[in-house]
Amino acid sequence: MNKFDLTGKVAIITGSSKGIGEAIARVYAENGATVVISSRKQEACDK
Repeated sequence: MNKFDLTGKVAIITGSSKGIGEAIARVYAENGATVVISSRKQEACDK
């Protein structure tokens, strides 16, 4: 049983191209969430 199961949840993460925002986006996605990321630079989101 995963105590951090985010299956079926949607997370919108701002500032997600680096640092804490990127780490949070990755962990949420690894735990089943649909993650929407944003950054001031499109290229940063593409990686």
